[in-house]
Amino acid sequence: MAVGNASIYYHLNLEQFHVLRSSNRPSCCKGRGLLVKQGMEWGFSTRAQCRVATIARHISPALCSAPNPFMMGTQAIVDGGIQIRADVRDALERGFPVVALESTIISHGMPYPQNFETAKEVESIVRDSGAVPATIAILDGAPCIGLEEAELKKLAQLGKKAIKTSRRDIAHVIAKQATGATTVSATMFFAAKVGISVFVTGGIGGVHRDGEITMDVSSDLTELGRTAVTVVCAGVKSILDIPRTLEFLETQGVTVIGYGTDEFPAFFTPRSGCKAPTRVNTAEECAAITVANMNMGLQSGILVGVPIPAHYAAAAEPVEIAIQTSLKEIKDKNITGAAVTPFVLNRVNELTGGASLSASILS
Repeated sequence: MAVGNASIYYHLNLEQFHVLRSSNRPSCCKGRGLLVKQGMEWGFSTRAQCRVATIARHISPALCSAPNPFMMGTQAIVDGGIQIRADVRDALERGFPVVALESTIISHGMPYPQNFETAKEVESIVRDSGAVPATIAILDGAPCIGLEEAELKKLAQLGKKAIKTSRRDIAHVIAKQATGATTVSATMFFAAKVGISVFVTGGIGGVHRDGEITMDVSSDLTELGRTAVTVVCAGVKSILDIPRTLEFLETQGVTVIGYGTDEFPAFFTPRSGCKAPTRVNTAEECAAITVANMNMGLQSGILVGVPIPAHYAAAAEPVEIAIQTSLKEIKDKNITGAAVTPFVLNRVNELTGGASLSASILS
């Protein structure tokens, strides 16, 4: 997960909700008058306030009293049974920056306790940067925007017993009152539904290798094409077909940005060999693109690729060899669908002696 990039998504969210008074801004945000000035010139301040007011009207002040072993903290219920943690709700009402986080990486991306410790660390970095973290998951059939630490731990311990939940699976998981860990697509859906426009993750899904034959394309890509959320990530997982993934994103009308790089990053490694369509060098530039996207009503997302620091990256060659080995095993074992990515990531981690897992945690 992008634990080193908190300032980027913090400033992106600040650009959306620049109704903050200067006296209430965190110290890391002071002096960012450019962001406020841009938003005011484009007439976005009124829109942001209206959106926050709309959210506030839908939030019930009543506390959730339904028996639920996951529900350890104070929650508010909004339309559709979505439960918002109190500090997230308060931040949305006040126009403070909120950053969405996915939960599949907790349940399926790495083993316990690394998954739990990483989840806590990422939330801590978001808080230290002046924003409010909102890890998203479905717990016992209830979509939750923001998890308490005890809930994070339960989800981490549950691991792969939680249902890997994309947009397609949301209704099923809720109807069955099951526990689902949200992928990029489901996390984007819920974030947009409650008014969170910035989301950070490790790597997104994409077009699988041989996808032109199998038509195995992640719903992350189609969600980016229809949901106006800015996704900050470490790139497309290198187990996928990165050139075809970028082509598909172009077809979907998704703005793809390399942050401080001309190449779109490849999750485990800073470089993929694929040129990023757009390059920015500052968080303010990212924020300006996000605001322009919203003002034009494009209804499509923005993908920001932030390379993993080179000193943390797994060596590219052994990772690529491990990927090719695991892809052959998938064909031999006839592994398909949602089981592909977890299997490949696990095998690549085994074959690289843990180097790829370290890169996954630090990206």
